[in-house]
Amino acid sequence: MSRTLKWVAVGLGAALAVGGCGTAGAPKAEQDSKATLELWTRTTPGGDGEKGMKKLAAAFEQATGQKIEVTAIFDDFETKLSQRAAQKDLPDIVMNDSSQLGTMLTQGIVREVDPAAVKGTDQLLESALAVAKSGDGKMYGVPYSAQASALLIRKDWRAKVGLPVPTDLTQFAALAKAFTTKDPDGNGKNDTAGLAVPGSTKRGYASWYFSNFLWGAGGDFIAKGADGKYKPAMSTPESVAATKWFRDLACTDKVIQPGAATMDTPPTNETFESGKAGMYVVGPYLMPRFDGSLGKDKYEVVPVPKGAKDSTVLAEGGSAYLMAGSKNEAGQNAWASYIISPEAQTLGMQGEKAFNVQLPVNKTVDVSSVRKDPRWKVYAEVYRDHSRYAPSIPNWTPIRQASADTVNALIADCGLDVAAELTKLDGKLAESLKQQGIGAS
Repeated sequence: MSRTLKWVAVGLGAALAVGGCGTAGAPKAEQDSKATLELWTRTTPGGDGEKGMKKLAAAFEQATGQKIEVTAIFDDFETKLSQRAAQKDLPDIVMNDSSQLGTMLTQGIVREVDPAAVKGTDQLLESALAVAKSGDGKMYGVPYSAQASALLIRKDWRAKVGLPVPTDLTQFAALAKAFTTKDPDGNGKNDTAGLAVPGSTKRGYASWYFSNFLWGAGGDFIAKGADGKYKPAMSTPESVAATKWFRDLACTDKVIQPGAATMDTPPTNETFESGKAGMYVVGPYLMPRFDGSLGKDKYEVVPVPKGAKDSTVLAEGGSAYLMAGSKNEAGQNAWASYIISPEAQTLGMQGEKAFNVQLPVNKTVDVSSVRKDPRWKVYAEVYRDHSRYAPSIPNWTPIRQASADTVNALIADCGLDVAAELTKLDGKLAESLKQQGIGAS
């Protein structure tokens, strides 16, 4: 799930109120431009992600003379951040998912970014720049990495069943059916599925995955009106049609792997790499893993087939958040400027795995200049031409979670009425939008 976080910080709002960090009337900390920056990155301590971030930090120190310390945290990240907020001692920088802008802004732990103080913001791709802005048009994050979803296909299986790379959903469903019924692995057993799906409700996986098909069909979870207010959109004809199509993959065609409704990404990844499913819609970050476990000659990377409307898929990425209360705002700005520079974007893409920059957000940087593997170019083109981010609303998590609960129920219980369940879902979405103060009346 591109490391997307479900915020479960205990009492964070209360902690901020006590701490006074980032609140509207909080005084600015006394500044020290030589103070060492503290950077938190949500990744496994000792892992490749931490090593990559430390490599970038070392290059930053050499280029600027500014000291920076990297701390990798994975378990209890949100709780530890809330504890630091309560102590009025937030880290200076947090490297987090771009989708968390609304949540972090609502919780008052980030400061506004002045584009004039961050060199290179004029070189950011428009799509990346847009996700860094809140509904008021102000910038509260600095995107440094992007990714989009593409379709992985077992190339050897496709050759065996004699079908082309799918360019529309009819061909996609036909290939999924062939992978399920024609023994593509040749073991003489009925033990393969057409499509790997992380359909669990955990962290909203079911709706996160489904968005890659919903948007291409012209449907949506919520829709923004001309007045700037949002309304639920899961019971529109386009969304209903997309949901029925997706549900049919599980219930009618039976081409999704058994147990999908209980699977998050780790077991779904294993389903694809172990030869139990022939297709998987996912970001580029799994290619190094699958190259090693499955073999890069065994699968191909292509755009997700066009839906009823277009080929829109989910875009995600990472942003640098400049935390409130820092006593070295000049250093924060320097890091933000560095991380989007051509030098850092290029450095962050180097290596063989756990890239800190999946796809560059600086429009002057070409991924092909660093990675000669043409599969990366497929991902880059999909991101630039056919992707969109989740909307930057105050809190996307309840929208994603409620939608996941419904999508999960529909693929788990084939007796449920799709239109009726989506109508119920829209009621929940309307209430959530109202609670956030952005719902249409």
